[in-house]
Amino acid sequence: MPLPPYIHQRLSDPERYQTVYSRQPGSVAAPTAGLHFTPGLLDAMRDKGVETAFVTLHVGLDTFRPVSEDDPTEHAIHTEYYEMPEETAAALTRARAEGRSIIAVGTTSVRTLEQVGRDRAASGQADLFILPGHRFRLVDGMITNFHLPRSSLVMLVSAFAGRERILAAYREAIEERYRFYSFGDAMLIW
Repeated sequence: MPLPPYIHQRLSDPERYQTVYSRQPGSVAAPTAGLHFTPGLLDAMRDKGVETAFVTLHVGLDTFRPVSEDDPTEHAIHTEYYEMPEETAAALTRARAEGRSIIAVGTTSVRTLEQVGRDRAASGQADLFILPGHRFRLVDGMITNFHLPRSSLVMLVSAFAGRERILAAYREAIEERYRFYSFGDAMLIW
């Protein structure tokens, strides 16, 4: 699997750059927020009553491409293939009906869930560019890493939590020496 442009050396253990729940080949980059999950952590979450549901996402290399336009609305967002199976659509519908929160792992999952919405299985190309002002319809929270400046990913998290709140989180991350990007620390945005 290709590595992000900011990783300049060969990985000693390439399996570390893959999620434990990956099943289908197709991504050209790892969905890095998912790298924090281990089989033991997933089991512990399920033991606490957390329901997990999965989508297939084929992350594209453009995920690392910065937004170079002065006006972000002029940026041509990349597309990423997704599949949302029936059981995932049913789990989302159940969660909403029972008043439970939907927490996405990673910005690509957020894009997919927001594009597809609930109540239906689907597959296609996610091309939703989430910018500040987007009204989130399905996702209540997300787990995500700390992203590169001027990326579509940092714009997405700013749309979700607000620019000032994200800037404050990044300032704290720098002060506390959090790790950034693919092998970095994660944050829960609620």
